[in-house]
This record gives sequence, C-alpha cells and structure tokens, in this order.
Amino acid sequence: MGNITTSKFVLSDAIRILAMDAVQQANSGHPGAPMGMAEMAQALWKNNLKHNPNDPNWIDRDRFVLSNGHGSMLVYALLHLTGYDVSIDDLRNFRQLHSKTPGHPEVGITPGIETTTGPLGQGLANAVGMALAESLLAEEFNKPDFNIIDHHTYAIVGDGCLMEGISHEVCSLAGTLKLSKLIVLYDDNGISIDGDVKNWFNDNTAERFRGYGWNVIEGVNGHDVSAVDSAIKLARCQSQKPTIIICKTVIGKGSPNMAGTHKVHGSPLGSDEIIASREFLNWNYEPFVIPEFIYNEWSARENGQEVQNIWQSKFDAYLNKYPSAASELKRRMQGNLPDGFENFAKDLIQKTIKNSETIATRKASQNTITEIAKYLPEFLGGSADLTGSNFTDWKGVVPVRAGVNKAINFGRHINYGVREFGMAAIMNGIALHGGYLPFGGTFLTFSDYSRNAIRMSALMKQKVVHVFTHDSIGLGEDGPTHQSIEHAASLRLIPNLSVWRPCDTVETTVAWLYAIQRPASVGMKVQDGGPSALLLSRQNLPFVERDSRTVDSIYKGGYVLKDSSSFSAIIIATGSEVAIALDAQQILLEQGIRVRVVSMPSVDVFDKQDLNWKESVLPRKIPKIAIEAGVTTCWYKYVGLDGLVLGIDRYGESAPAGKLFKFFGLTVENVISAVKKVLL
Repeated sequence: MGNITTSKFVLSDAIRILAMDAVQQANSGHPGAPMGMAEMAQALWKNNLKHNPNDPNWIDRDRFVLSNGHGSMLVYALLHLTGYDVSIDDLRNFRQLHSKTPGHPEVGITPGIETTTGPLGQGLANAVGMALAESLLAEEFNKPDFNIIDHHTYAIVGDGCLMEGISHEVCSLAGTLKLSKLIVLYDDNGISIDGDVKNWFNDNTAERFRGYGWNVIEGVNGHDVSAVDSAIKLARCQSQKPTIIICKTVIGKGSPNMAGTHKVHGSPLGSDEIIASREFLNWNYEPFVIPEFIYNEWSARENGQEVQNIWQSKFDAYLNKYPSAASELKRRMQGNLPDGFENFAKDLIQKTIKNSETIATRKASQNTITEIAKYLPEFLGGSADLTGSNFTDWKGVVPVRAGVNKAINFGRHINYGVREFGMAAIMNGIALHGGYLPFGGTFLTFSDYSRNAIRMSALMKQKVVHVFTHDSIGLGEDGPTHQSIEHAASLRLIPNLSVWRPCDTVETTVAWLYAIQRPASVGMKVQDGGPSALLLSRQNLPFVERDSRTVDSIYKGGYVLKDSSSFSAIIIATGSEVAIALDAQQILLEQGIRVRVVSMPSVDVFDKQDLNWKESVLPRKIPKIAIEAGVTTCWYKYVGLDGLVLGIDRYGESAPAGKLFKFFGLTVENVISAVKKVLL
C-alpha cells in the first residue's frame, strides 16, 4: 500500500473506514449507506454546515437530520471526526448497551444528534418541522437590523424514506409553505434490503418534487465532493422553495466486491472484504485508527466556535437594543414556562369553576386554549383538516401561510390538511427545534394514522400535545369507522405518553395544564417528560361541582369525585361515563346503598402516585366496577378479577348517540345492577 495524502478522497474514506470497522466490531449494522454517502457528507459537513462541536445546542446552528437512520455510522463518524464528544471508544461500542452510539441515532444520547430516526421517513418529517419552526421564529424575532434566527435544516434521505407515505404528506406541505431553508439530499443508490429497487420503486422523483413546488437539482454525482458542494450552495440561494438534491451514488462504495449490491446494505462486510477494502482504498491503518492529519482536516471546533462567537456578538447587541425580545427568545429556546405560570394556572381553574358550563369537552378545550394562548406566545396550534370539529383554533388567531415575497407569514395555527401522520411527525420536529409548544388535532379514531409519530415523541420525551376529539360512541351516526372503541386503551400502552379523558370543563382545563407543565426532556434525563394526548367528547357533558381539595386531586390522575360515608362499593369512570356513574350513585343512595365515585381521567398519572394515594382512592378490599365506552381489558387491574367492567368489546354501530349508549348497555340501570352484583 502507498502512503495516504490529504486528498479530497481521503476525508470521505475516513467515514468509510470507521463505518465498516464499527459494524464489523458490533457484528451488526448497515455499512453500505454511510460508505456510499461519504462524499455527500463531506460536502455538507466540511463546506456548508454551520455548527459548533463545542456547543451542540447553540440556538442558531444548522440542523442536520439523517432520515435513513440505519446508516447511523455516517453521522457518528462525522460527529467524531469534527470534534463532538463522541470518542473512538464510543465508535468501538457501536450498538452496545448504554453506549453513545446506538443502532439508530437517538436524540439526548449522542451529542449533536437532533432527532431519533428509526422508522424511515419520520426524520424527513422532523426536518420539515424544524424548518417550519426556524421560519416562524425568524419572522417573530428577527428585526430589520438583526437576523438572529438564520439557519438551514438539512436532511439526508434514502429510497426507503421516499417510499414511505409520510414523505408525501410532509413534502407536499413543505412545498406549499415554501420552506426555503429546507435542503434535502437524496442518496439515490437504487438498492434496498431486497435488492434493486427499480422492481418496486420506479417513481420519477424529480417530477414528483417539482409537483410539490420544490426546487429540484438532479443529475448530481454523489461521489464528487465539488459537485455536491456546488449543488448545496445553489440550494442555499433559493428563497421561495425547499430544495431536493438528487445524488446518484453507489451503495458500499469502497468495497471492491460488494459495492452496488444489497449484500452491503444491512450486514457486516466480513473480515476478508474489509481487508480487501483497505487495500482498495489504500488505507494502511489498523481498525479504529485515524491519523492526526485527517483529524486536523476534519475538525470543526475552531471554525465553529468562531462562527458562534460572531453570532453571540450580534445577539449581545440585539439583547442591548431589544431586551424583551432577546429574553423571550432565550426562555422559549430553553423550554421554560413564563414566570407566574403557576398562578395563572390556578386562576384559570377558578375561572373555569366559576363559569360552571355544561359543554362538550372539545369546546372546554378550546376555551382553555384561548386563555393559554394569551399567556404562552409559544403556543402553536393546528389540525389535520378538522379545525371546526377539533376546536384547536381561537378567536383572532392568524393561520400560518406561505409568503408572497418571503418564505412564510407568521401565524400560530397550522392547517396541516388531511395528513394526520405528517402532522404528528412535523410537531415532533417543531418541538425538537425549540421555541414553540406544538399541538394538533384530529378525531381519536385517526390516532391510528398518527401512532408511530406519537410513539416517537414519547420515546424522545418531547412536549407535544395531541388533541383527539370524538372520543367514543358519543359521536353517533358516523358509525364504527369513526367510533373509538380500542383507541384509548391502545394509547395508554405507550410509555411516556400521558393520556387524559376528562369528564367536564374542570378536568379538561387541568389536563391541558398538566400537559403544558410536563417537562420537555431528551434521553433519560427526566423520567416524567413527554407528550400528552387529550381525548375529548363531541357531545355536551355536565359540569360537576367539587370542593377545592378535589380540584387539586385531579392532577393525580385518579381521585374521589363524589364520596359517601361508609361506602360499600366503588364506581370508576372516565369521560362521558362519569355522569352515568354519578346518576347511578344518587339512585343507589336512595335505595340505601352507599358508593364512592372515582373519576380517573388519566390512568398513567394515577399509576405514578404512591401506594398511599392509590389505596386511599381505591381501597383493596372494597368491591369495584368500572365503566368506559371502550374495550374493557385494561380496567381489570383496578377492579380485580372479582370486579365488573362495563364497556364495549366489539366495534360500534351507526345511530344517534343516546341510542348507542343504551344499545351497548352503558346506562345508569346497568351500573346499578353491576354494583348490586359485586355486593352479593
């Protein structure tokens, strides 16, 4: 082998070597993608990306998302080479327990990772959310003499990302909103796990994206650093459209016998092929050894710090001239609530109690949103084409729209269109970017469309609020396709997702306040951080009188709503079924049977309480029944095997709501009968 020189090829070859060595060491992983994208990554990270390895959380850094996250060794190699706190030992521990280098990139685990990209396409969706957040923040905080927010969002995607349907949802919206700071590099290598993709993915990608309203740069040799560099610089000049750069590459480039085949996609190269690849690349160093001169060429620490220092000087001047705006931007980017929010929350609850309204909880939610929006400028709402049904807007709110002579006009309500999955994943990107608290609405039954993005927000512990209305058979005539039978139970299975099904205006207000006050966190730093889901009724629900101590107890997820001295049984209920329980309690009292009614708007919050609280609400030796207009299975953990659950373990019917509750046996009479049965 000859000596290695610092040519344009060597820098990218360092990525290849680290990728194949780490995958081989782990005996698991995907070496082909990072080997094939090495020059693309070099052109972006060395020549264009604005970042500082010394401060991975710098506000005005460019965001980088590797959407095809199975190629994680690409970004791990880049982070290591450019100077982030990712050591060579971290690369040796690729895919090992508790390492900084898990199989797919995970935000909060690895410094410099912006989002968790496992399911294909969602990283691209997150990037759209980040670009949207950047554009809105720029409109809100930049001044004629100060561009404090001025960065790009870059995403690398593969064939799999573009095959996933979510890519259509989010790229269509990105084009409509003219998110010109979004630049996507498409690794067009033509290979997936099953082989040559032309047999199942033969789209005209360029025309597809032109149809979305994107700027398309095609025919780029992905292995020519200068060609990719020129394309990125051309894309950055675009002020009216997002850009996709279609880079033709060879998967596994550098492997003399496997490059261009599916064999290099998802398996280690093997020791013989690694030896052959080292010879082919003229790389005469041992595994995980990178010469110092290559580190020096790659390092971004000095330049990154200099760029951030220039920005910091500008921000200091901005702070001096616009102190309120600067302080507000810092607060929001740090994820802190405004001073006095606790007092605001208490006042809002008291106002709700004073109004004593009998209304649908979706309307109660809108009333709460209206008040919160006055106090939280970061509140950013939206709906998947159901604003008039979800009630996620408020009086006077300005919708987000594409600008005429600029990328976007500032607003606080996003019309996501009929794109439930895309909406949920875009909200994740907005939350990850920082500066806004996103919430969006659809019908509860369509949470199935959103589910994987909801799961990802829970996994990443991001503060996102999902507003799901039409929460049961109470929506009536729309029938079983729209009636949420299994959805509440299904959402409750997702770790870190706080699910609330309130029974009236007060519980709805508390649910919102709990969601907002949950800490935003990443990784495992905060155990109770994460998203929330509010399951709200279409039909009116009666206001329930409470004392002040009972109101405080709502925050515990399950509490004694109406007690009775020397009670002999307990009725547990949620949402619209609480009113049925209360009516049954009154009739039973007239019959000489005393029961306690427990409202449990959030089982996950209740489950986090200490044993003393749980026992005080649900004493173990007291017979119990539960009622909810949904599947019954999850309630037996509370009522026990000797208790009874009234629910629905089949799909619904199309009929007026009142007739459906009677048809499915969710009636006062049946609750009374169940109580008497468990008392026998």
